[in-house]
Amino acid sequence: MLLGGIEAGGTKFVCAVGDDSGRIINKISLPTVDPEETIKAVREFFNTYSIEALGVGSFGPIDLDVDSETYGTILNTPKTKWKHYDLLGNLKRAFQVPVYLDTDVNAAALGEYKYGVASDVKSCLYITVGTGIGAGFVQDGKTYIGKNHPEMGHIFVQQREDDTFAGSCPYHGACLEGLASGTAIEKRYGQKGVSLSDKEEVWELEAYYLAQAIVNYTMILSPEMIILGGGVMKQENLYPLIREKVLELVNGYVEIGSRSEFIVAPGLADEQGVKGALALTFGE
Repeated sequence: MLLGGIEAGGTKFVCAVGDDSGRIINKISLPTVDPEETIKAVREFFNTYSIEALGVGSFGPIDLDVDSETYGTILNTPKTKWKHYDLLGNLKRAFQVPVYLDTDVNAAALGEYKYGVASDVKSCLYITVGTGIGAGFVQDGKTYIGKNHPEMGHIFVQQREDDTFAGSCPYHGACLEGLASGTAIEKRYGQKGVSLSDKEEVWELEAYYLAQAIVNYTMILSPEMIILGGGVMKQENLYPLIREKVLELVNGYVEIGSRSEFIVAPGLADEQGVKGALALTFGE
């Protein structure tokens, strides 16, 4: 049985054909341009295969309330051409197969849960730290959505006393995303993070904010594992800095076990999103 998966990102759509073992048969990356052109290219890729279902992990915000009149519609995105676009409805019409929709970060969490580093735990939280910050949660094979899908990148953390940066979030200023995303790093220092690899103070401040968020998520969700991905986390020295700060902030209140096993890097070499999209088609 062939399945389709789409990691629908704000920059690119990664489309794959695979099976229920997580094996990818073919994969393509397409630029995210206007909706009509993007979906046309997606359709051309999948039309060479007889897929039986399609899973989609999408950028957002997107309406995931199945009882809503706008279920499956992209909402207040800064990508203006995609605002109010009926992604689910258009994909259903394009392929005439069942389409399963979730957030991009929930799909990534599910991919790691099914096939990656979290395959031996019951729950995991996947956090992506890139242009923005988002997170997805899986418990016993099911992704968590809620009334609206969680926006974990927009929680508020305590700003360090010596940090006068106003924050980069257009909605909240100095929320987590506004202080610790790749966009925030570039606006704070005038350079992309990749150019600041040797600046210890940059990554100590980054760890300060991400550790606070991780402690908050831990207290609320109590995941067995937290996976940190995204472009900012290519700065590998962040992992030990974050683990140390998390241990300090938890202060022995809850048991987190081995720090190196609790806070980990992804295990699927940047395929967690599209493999999770495949898993959405059968992952009850």
